[in-house]
Amino acid sequence: MNMDLIKERLKYFYRIHRRLPTYGEMVPLLHYASRGSTYYVVKRLLQEGILEKDENGKLIPKDLLNIPMLGTIRAGYPVPAEIQQDRQLRLHTLFENALTASFALLVSGDSMIEAGICEGDYVIINSSIEAKNGDIVAACVDGEWTVKMLRKDNDVIVLLPANKQYQPIHPRESLTIGGVVVNVIRKY
Repeated sequence: MNMDLIKERLKYFYRIHRRLPTYGEMVPLLHYASRGSTYYVVKRLLQEGILEKDENGKLIPKDLLNIPMLGTIRAGYPVPAEIQQDRQLRLHTLFENALTASFALLVSGDSMIEAGICEGDYVIINSSIEAKNGDIVAACVDGEWTVKMLRKDNDVIVLLPANKQYQPIHPRESLTIGGVVVNVIRKY
């Protein structure tokens, strides 16, 4: 079986199950007779940089989930399109800082719309990054969770909304930073 067909079958499995198949699941998927053949294919996919293993040894897509990158488009006045051949947007690189110590949250509310975070978006939070001044964070303020911009002035911490209709939040009793927002995902 050629490598392009193998990649297409892995992409198909990924679309359906939202994960890569196990070695055992690859046997019927790739129409092999044994797991030994899948070990060879996986080894080759790892060597070619199409797949990689995470810190637990689990297979994850690297260059398997790419889409063509055709160039740049202006959001201002129209300009002639410039098509760039042979470039690809490697989707996994968009989430490199979300591969470890991360979790997703569904956004409810509109207090962060001026930061480009809208109701219905998913924010990816990395809990291993130390929050610094200006970061957008998931924070537990006085027992309630919110997503806001962190502002530190000496020992005073304020959580700022990105919508003028909302007031800054000053923790009264407690503040726990759950992590830093590293990605925002929006579906249309």
